Amino acid sequence: MPKMTQTKTKGLILKTALIFLSAYIIFLILWIQVKDYYGYAITYIASNLTMAVKDSEFKEIKTTKNEDILEATFRRYTYRREMLIGIPVKTSAYTFNAPLTFAIMAAFYSFIKRKKRAYVEVILILITVHILYVFSLETKSLTEVFMGKGFDPVSMPRLAIYQFLWSFTDNMIIRFEPFLIGFYLFLRFKGH
Repeated sequence: MPKMTQTKTKGLILKTALIFLSAYIIFLILWIQVKDYYGYAITYIASNLTMAVKDSEFKEIKTTKNEDILEATFRRYTYRREMLIGIPVKTSAYTFNAPLTFAIMAAFYSFIKRKKRAYVEVILILITVHILYVFSLETKSLTEVFMGKGFDPVSMPRLAIYQFLWSFTDNMIIRFEPFLIGFYLFLRFKGH
């Protein structure tokens, strides 16, 4: 590799690393300020989707003593009474790596083309993944409660599907989200 190209490459690597580290610190500070509002919005959207899938009515979201946990309350009418089910949703369980994701996005800024489209797509993917996390948690929890109380017939395949969806989202997608989004961003929008 010629000396000039080596120097350019080292400079580009250093610049990218500095952008990443600076962006991570900035986004971490900003994220701490907005995380709870974002978590509330995601839980609200996901709870309304859950209500459409499960035979229940989404009633409200309450904050708990632990500010990081929201409680989505669902109502189900039985033949005798009204039943309220509160499902705790820990906001940091699915948003903990958002600052890292944003820092990776910032580090790729100089490598991608069609920047506006790229970042809109990636933000929509991120929001969708977070909604999927809360939706899968709530549907799994409601299914377990309804089957356990005898309101729904026990169906092991249905329960297994809800448990798998939540486990896959929690253990695979959320954990690798920053790298999956960075990989998608780079492959889909890299400059030539």
